[in-house]
Amino acid sequence: MLVALSCLALGLAATAAADVKPPVRLAIVGLAHDHVRGFLPALAGRTDVVLVGLVDADASLRDDIANRFHLERKLFHATFADLRAATPFDAVAIFSSTFDHRKIVEECADAKVAVMMEKPLAVSATDARAIAAAAQRSGVPVIVNYETTWYPSVHAAFARVAAGDIGETHKIVVHDGHSGPARICSNYFLAWLTDPVLDGGGALMDFGCYGADLVTVLLGGRRPDAVFAVTQHFQPDVYPKVDDEATIVLTYPHAQAILQASWNWPAGRKDMEIYGAKGSFRLPDGKTAFERDGDAPEKSLLTPALVAPETDSISYLAAVARHEIAPSGFSALETNVIVCEILDAAKESARTGRRIDLSPAHPQSP
Repeated sequence: MLVALSCLALGLAATAAADVKPPVRLAIVGLAHDHVRGFLPALAGRTDVVLVGLVDADASLRDDIANRFHLERKLFHATFADLRAATPFDAVAIFSSTFDHRKIVEECADAKVAVMMEKPLAVSATDARAIAAAAQRSGVPVIVNYETTWYPSVHAAFARVAAGDIGETHKIVVHDGHSGPARICSNYFLAWLTDPVLDGGGALMDFGCYGADLVTVLLGGRRPDAVFAVTQHFQPDVYPKVDDEATIVLTYPHAQAILQASWNWPAGRKDMEIYGAKGSFRLPDGKTAFERDGDAPEKSLLTPALVAPETDSISYLAAVARHEIAPSGFSALETNVIVCEILDAAKESARTGRRIDLSPAHPQSP
């Protein structure tokens, strides 16, 4: 009996060991996006991902990140080629300027590794389509990270909308932004975030992309029929080259979306309202949501915690890199090509003062 039990225990132990997956070997390419400063601490203590290298051409920035996060200098490299020569890796998280996304994705496609970048996907629809083409040629998954993707409130409300609980969606209002990057960002981040080439724009790009992503998913991946936008400079001395205030209106056959992107809010915000024929949802933050049936008083909406791997960007990237899930929804490449088409059209509309028409099936480059 004891021998049998021992054999059983050994068998269970062997099975458990076989179920343990090796960690995804993750490299970070680009360090000039300040979101990397929140991403690095989130890697601490994880067993599903191990950091094997970091890349940036700026030696002073490499030193700053190494000192700030107590990382070994041997992990740092000046180029992607240096990283490839030094160590194997399975996935890349990009924290560069938006302009550099295309080049880095093309390098990752050549290396056959999964890639995730901070929003938005690209500085233009042209670059977005080039990224999509590179991903398709190589078979490499590409995902885009938005903070709002990991909001339980968003998932709860969107599920109810999809179930038809408020009837057909007619209006969506999205507010995103803060008091401006000059107040809260590092000089490394600010240098490219306020450059019209390296960022593709100002508040319109920085925060307009959130609403474009949310609305595109909410409306089933449909491209808007038309885009109209207005941009302004409320702080021209601080942001002389790019807009700091933007309003984007998207029209669909039976719905309208208003995206308010700003570097002038007195406080940071990422909130939205969804109005249907029978009721509405209000999402003031990532965890809280309220529903309203017709003209009845608001009541709290249950917002369950998200289930792995859709709990955070690192878990999601690890699952994608292991081919356990295919990118979809907010993070998907297809969604984010449409986001870039919306942003391109918004910039052209703001420049010309006219509405930009988009074909739902065959987008036009503004």
